[in-house]
Amino acid sequence: MKIAFVVGYFPVLSETFVVNQIIGLIARGHDVDIYAYQPGNTSQLHPDIIKYQLLARTHFQPTIPQNFFWRLLKAVKLIMTNFQKSPLVLLRSLNFFKYGRWAASLRLLYSVIPLLNTKTYDIIHCQFGTFARQGMAWRDMDAIKGKLITSFRGYDISWFVYEYGEHIYDELFVKGDFFLANCKYFQNKAIQLGCDAKKIVVHGSGIDCSQFHFKKRLPPEPQGKISIATTCRLIPKKGIEYSIRAVAKVAKIYPQIEYNIIGDGYLRADLQQLIQNLNVAEQVKLLGWKNQPAIIEILDQAHIFLATSITTDDGNQDAPLNTLKEAMAMGLPVISTLHGGIPELVEDGISGFLVPEKDVDAITEKLIYLIEHPEIWSQMGEAGRAYVEKNYDINKLNDELVQIYQQVIANNLLLLQPALTVAGRLKYEGSGN
Repeated sequence: MKIAFVVGYFPVLSETFVVNQIIGLIARGHDVDIYAYQPGNTSQLHPDIIKYQLLARTHFQPTIPQNFFWRLLKAVKLIMTNFQKSPLVLLRSLNFFKYGRWAASLRLLYSVIPLLNTKTYDIIHCQFGTFARQGMAWRDMDAIKGKLITSFRGYDISWFVYEYGEHIYDELFVKGDFFLANCKYFQNKAIQLGCDAKKIVVHGSGIDCSQFHFKKRLPPEPQGKISIATTCRLIPKKGIEYSIRAVAKVAKIYPQIEYNIIGDGYLRADLQQLIQNLNVAEQVKLLGWKNQPAIIEILDQAHIFLATSITTDDGNQDAPLNTLKEAMAMGLPVISTLHGGIPELVEDGISGFLVPEKDVDAITEKLIYLIEHPEIWSQMGEAGRAYVEKNYDINKLNDELVQIYQQVIANNLLLLQPALTVAGRLKYEGSGN
């Protein structure tokens, strides 16, 4: 199959799930092109991006000047340079009667430049609903051809809807061929917004379990440190403030703990100040971004994993977190929140504990319980590993994705109505999955 992936920035360190899908499709013999808005962080590339030469497959839009005068001059040059390639597409991209401010701002024109040699694909897979609206417009303009599939992954079905209104996807729900949600929670939200229930299934984000080796977690030597870890972007939705406050309370009872926070973001300075204010600079460390081998090394030495996501004031929510899946695959007992799609991943009392959002006392209580009951670490770790292997293994999910593509191409949507496991994974009628 010929497949187009429509994304925003590429590559993005926190979006390994996109890379995992792309390389899985390539490894299965499919031809994949990537259409991105702008290059992401290329200073720290995932090894598979280099191995599969994904940047050579990526088509970036021309940079759009902020100043409208310079934007207009550059647009004139782009039109003159590319007019013979596809004049109708260029003219359609300027139709502000149909496309409104998107066309009037010339952003639609800039976005179609990589597509001017009209390409036909079997599948146009838009990662996040926000970019699906762009893919829908491209197809409507005849700039690209193929079945349009949209993946809803989190902010696009939470914050974006809160910001732009509940009708933002009305046209997409009509014109899109099929939809994927990475958890049952977001599938239900899409249906509530008007998506045909027959056109959407749950397809989770997978991880390569072979890269995250299971380790039975044992208590440290007497007087040894108990290591807690978190991997996330330092943004409000991740609720790091509440984890730090909980660890600070635990440190008053068990000063031999350490809390390593892997990741970066615009809240870093605020969180560092909080750490200073709580007098836990010895225990809590903001480690910044790390590549995957470094993350695995830190998790290998950890005893407990924290992921305390919250619903922000603007409605932003998380799906089952890949960072949680990675920690669980490595055998770590976890503490997370009753938030978004996370309860579909973490089984409360079995692979870890779930607490209410923003509840510092509840996080503290569960941390103390795990510290005082190390005998349950290995049992929880084994349960977490088994659950991730069963429901979120990337190889199984990529096989499943190919099946979805094939059925959408064949217009056999009825075959895509699954019997759901508790994790929300698909089981196709008549298949071995």
